[in-house]
Amino acid sequence: MSIEDRLNTLGITLPEASAPAGNYVPYVQVGDLVYISGQISNGPDGLILGKLGENMDVEAGANAAKACAMHLIAQLKAACGGDLDRLVKVVKLGGFVNSTGDFTDQPKVINGASDFMVEVFGDAGRHARAAVSAASLPLGVAVEIEGTFQIQ
Repeated sequence: MSIEDRLNTLGITLPEASAPAGNYVPYVQVGDLVYISGQISNGPDGLILGKLGENMDVEAGANAAKACAMHLIAQLKAACGGDLDRLVKVVKLGGFVNSTGDFTDQPKVINGASDFMVEVFGDAGRHARAAVSAASLPLGVAVEIEGTFQIQ
């Protein structure tokens, strides 16, 4: 089953790959690795704002991380010329969680993205990862995630 078929089976429509908001590019390919710039939590209704430990719970944060993962895959699709079947491996995700100083469940929040990568890509979606706290994130979003992917 192709990745596109898998997305359709899961009822997932990827967002359009967004243009960068500053002086950077959305992704860079070096050899067979694609480095995707941080994707902020943005859903169908707009930016997903909030601070974990203050006005957002872990479940809502995980959903925000899943939204980031959808945008990562949309950028990967653009980098692959529209063919997600070129993916060999999700190598690493770096997750940033807008959270209070005493919030310690950043890994549970970023699981929203990690679980989604495995749901979409199977074993090829298993990856190394970092999940860290940030005092604030751009535009007040709840989560930002960057990724490294191996393609053929």
